[in-house]
Amino acid sequence: MITPKLVLTDIDGVWTDGGMYYDQTGNEWKKFHTYDSAGVFFCHKLNIPVGIITGETTQIVKRRAAKLKIDFVFQGIQDKVEKAKDLCHDLGITLADVAYIGDDINDIELLKLVGFSAAPSSAPDYIKNLVQYVTKKKGGEGAFREMIEYLMKEEISNLI
Repeated sequence: MITPKLVLTDIDGVWTDGGMYYDQTGNEWKKFHTYDSAGVFFCHKLNIPVGIITGETTQIVKRRAAKLKIDFVFQGIQDKVEKAKDLCHDLGITLADVAYIGDDINDIELLKLVGFSAAPSSAPDYIKNLVQYVTKKKGGEGAFREMIEYLMKEEISNLI
């Protein structure tokens, strides 16, 4: 297991239950679990930057990321591997230094390349079968925080 130099995460299906809610006036809603904010807090306390890489583009994700002071936010990304490699290059690290949690088809290639890969328990079996860790929590129930606590258990216990 690695102590990552960068933590990357998908959003829909990881930080949310994957549902997209629309009202009759066209407003979109997503439900985030507050537990995941503690995962970001722990990373920041350990000086590990956090980045979001998602295929969707919404103001909701932008606002949530701003509230939590997420270090990097990449929305509308079709090639997550390319974006992750570019970010690693900018930070002077490699994909082997990255922990990533994702849950669906567009996450597969990045999950295969990072130093530590995880998926929420609600991910399809073909995703869960290729990652190093499957959370007990489903997406939208604190899966991101669980991954962070699992990966950095010792470091976090020293913070508390």
